[in-house]
Amino acid sequence: MTDEFDDIDQPEEEWVSKTRRKQEMHALQALGKKLVGLNNEQLDKVPLEPELLAAVKECQRLRKGEAIRRQLQYIGRLMRLADADAIEEAMDRFEAGKQAHDAHFHKLERWRDRLVNGDGSDLTAYIEEYPHADVQHLRQLVRNAQKEAQQQKPPASARKLFKYLRELAES
Repeated sequence: MTDEFDDIDQPEEEWVSKTRRKQEMHALQALGKKLVGLNNEQLDKVPLEPELLAAVKECQRLRKGEAIRRQLQYIGRLMRLADADAIEEAMDRFEAGKQAHDAHFHKLERWRDRLVNGDGSDLTAYIEEYPHADVQHLRQLVRNAQKEAQQQKPPASARKLFKYLRELAES
């Protein structure tokens, strides 16, 4: 006689709806699409199976829309077998690095705008923050950028100023 409670100790398979499975597949396909956007140096840092790496590189090579769509679907299928969490973690590291780079870039843009549109106190504040700056060269770049802005000319000197600010920040 079998008791209906004999299989209580057996773990039940978790039921997953078809909608949920499709959402997971689309998420994996989107992650695969992000992989296709990476360069070779970044791809080397992501833990990918050889077959998945080959599929990503093949997709990068393709130029036609329908072929790319099919290849992305194939990458999505391969992603089901891959360690998606490790891949996602590597992608998050790239994104964090990009955000830090963007924040640094925006800080330099704000400095440039303050120097061009501000008064001498902004230049003094910049020199205090970056004491290794060539003050004479910096003043000349700021004057040229201010002159261009007043004359409503293209901002060639402002670009040179930004380039110099970026060089100072990197050194």
